[in-house]
Amino acid sequence: MNPTTPMDFVTLKDMLSIAPMAVMFLISMIPLLMKPLLGNRELNPKTVLLYNVGAVIVAAFMTTTIFGPSFGGKSTAFANAIVIDGITVWMSYLVYLVTGVPLMLAYDHVATRGRQFTEFAFLMMSSAIGMLILIMSNDLIVTFIGIETMSLCLYILVAMSKEQVLSKEAAFKYFVLGSFASAIMLYGVALLYGTVGTTYYPDIWVGVTKMITTNRMFLTGIVLVILGFAFKVSIFPLHAWTPDVYQGASTPVTAFMSTAVKAATFVSFLRFMNSEGYAQAPQLLTVMTWLAVLTMTIGNVAAIMQSNFKRVLAYSSVSNSGYAMVGLIAAGFGANYNGAATSVLFYLFSYTLMTLGSFGLVALFEKNENTSLEVTDLRGMGRKYPWLGMALTVLMLSLAGIPPTLGFFGKFFVFSAAIEQDMYWLAFWGVINSVISVYFYLRPIVVMYMSEDKEAEVLPMHILTRGAVILAAVAVVVLGLLSSPVYALVKKSVVNLF
Repeated sequence: MNPTTPMDFVTLKDMLSIAPMAVMFLISMIPLLMKPLLGNRELNPKTVLLYNVGAVIVAAFMTTTIFGPSFGGKSTAFANAIVIDGITVWMSYLVYLVTGVPLMLAYDHVATRGRQFTEFAFLMMSSAIGMLILIMSNDLIVTFIGIETMSLCLYILVAMSKEQVLSKEAAFKYFVLGSFASAIMLYGVALLYGTVGTTYYPDIWVGVTKMITTNRMFLTGIVLVILGFAFKVSIFPLHAWTPDVYQGASTPVTAFMSTAVKAATFVSFLRFMNSEGYAQAPQLLTVMTWLAVLTMTIGNVAAIMQSNFKRVLAYSSVSNSGYAMVGLIAAGFGANYNGAATSVLFYLFSYTLMTLGSFGLVALFEKNENTSLEVTDLRGMGRKYPWLGMALTVLMLSLAGIPPTLGFFGKFFVFSAAIEQDMYWLAFWGVINSVISVYFYLRPIVVMYMSEDKEAEVLPMHILTRGAVILAAVAVVVLGLLSSPVYALVKKSVVNLF
């Protein structure tokens, strides 16, 4: 079927392609519908958690059952508007992970477990559905729908914290700037439609090859769409919202945003950059290279100057977007598309595990919604809580890229992809920034073990959060040692992307 062929009817194959999302939505609706039937009385948080985590598990099982054969192949649905391939399967599992774990963090956290926990869980599930749409998208209109479904839920989630100042300010900033970025992206989509006559990715890829150097309206559309993606993944200069929003949001929401949003958006960004024609535009390559370098550098330098641990991790997230951007540039402008795309997906996987565990540990220190964890508050933690101290040590070393952790191999594969495409300057700046980042990643470790004037106080109980932190640290080490088979698995999923 041609991508521009209109859809006359919905087939069984189409419905099966969205079945996991439909199940997530319907099951997450059950607690929300039960609440008004019970006189608007809040359900037991454990019941709400079981429903929503159960929905994630069922969706993961359905993905394995329905999409399993697509892991090494490729098919489309809804008149080619969405694509089911290995990346759809692989990244769907990642979205399920970064939805289930933050839900468990939210169950433990004082700022989210309350009279609106039912609505909170439903919004998080709905945002995850938007991410799944984004991952599967083969059309810019569907991409926009996925981004807006994901983002609108996040605007509300950021504002739902019991903290009354920072969270409301963060939600307002995120909403205003996010709406502006969405408008820019939509204008770019309109320009591309005006020049190509369609919004399907395959037709746009052909247009890139034919028009990127001859049609200024088309090139402007490409640039505006790239800027829309750049905002969502915190690429300089569209990164300024990140530290304020990450600090103002409740920590479970921050953990969800900093991982799931980045992973889903980068996948869609990769699909958009799938054309050999981009290599014909060296000016665009130069601009994107500078954006990646400045994103890495500003993120790392700004993180050094922070004392609040959430802001440190927020700027760390910015710099990590720069690292992922290195692989994306290699995929879009180089010759070995499969290798570069694989490096990006592997890096997103490693970054997700490290960041989830790090924000989980932050949540353990927050005794109420107004608690702000400073790096100095970690003093004595290594002695008083040896398992948590060891977990944070592993996570920080992995974020710094110290072997043999998963973070080291994530950076290694991304920089290797750039070097393979003769982008030595880009890889050089990536290595330099990795060295700079060691300072602020080692600082919490030094504070934990070498400061004796005060001992950190971690909240008792919160078994789910503690378990998530320790399991993330274990996974970072174990999967780092098994990086070759994991990389091979990711590469298998990329076979039909380019």
